[in-house]
Amino acid sequence: MMQVSEKIRHWFIAAAIAALLFWCAADIDWSTFRYFSWGSFKGTMSSLLHPDWSAFYTGSTEDIFSLMLMTIAIGFFGTSIGTILAVPFTLLSARNLWHNPVIPRIGKFVLDVLRAFPELVYAIIFIKVVGPGPFAGVLAIGIHQVGMMGKLFTEEMERMDETAVEACHAVGANGIQTMFYARIPQLMPIYASLALNHFEIAVRSASTLGLVGAGGIGATLIFAIQAARWPRVSIILLTVIVTVFLLDLLTSWIRKKLQ
Repeated sequence: MMQVSEKIRHWFIAAAIAALLFWCAADIDWSTFRYFSWGSFKGTMSSLLHPDWSAFYTGSTEDIFSLMLMTIAIGFFGTSIGTILAVPFTLLSARNLWHNPVIPRIGKFVLDVLRAFPELVYAIIFIKVVGPGPFAGVLAIGIHQVGMMGKLFTEEMERMDETAVEACHAVGANGIQTMFYARIPQLMPIYASLALNHFEIAVRSASTLGLVGAGGIGATLIFAIQAARWPRVSIILLTVIVTVFLLDLLTSWIRKKLQ
């Protein structure tokens, strides 16, 4: 009887997913497929397979290499800002640090608001405030990362093993001493791993912020696409892919060292 009810539940879930997929597909305008051309597709793919290597490094500040370095710098500084500012929000939002449940709810609400908007929206706002350029990109990534990492830091703080904390309280340690001798040593490797992971995400995000004038390689990419300069698009995409791959190797190695 239990097996029959379990099968019915699985079939019900599968039917619900199928209905959701059908509803999503029905809401899409598929008429644009009539503009699809195999000849154009093959020509574009052929051009993408022949990157413009001469554009990678020319010695100027506008070549692909320099712009990719700027993109990495935007992601790094944005992540640094987000990591630093996420810590006080974590202390405000963690339920196990407060007897009053209202304060953590306020902290979590602020974090929800900060991560509700994507980096592109923040970039557009900060461009109006500080002007176009990398600084607007750094601020956009930093504020968004506060919301993202603040949430993750808070979750780790709330589900940490309280044994060491109880041992500190048993010998008369106060809240600050407990934080530095019990909580931080246990959480620091996890927080560092999360920050490294979000650094990778920030670099990918910074690659698109240039689309709205927030610095990085995005502006060059969109200009190349609009001009149908596919060999240049190819070298930009290849540079982004290789950079993300190398950053993944680097951050994975650092995370292993932190374990």
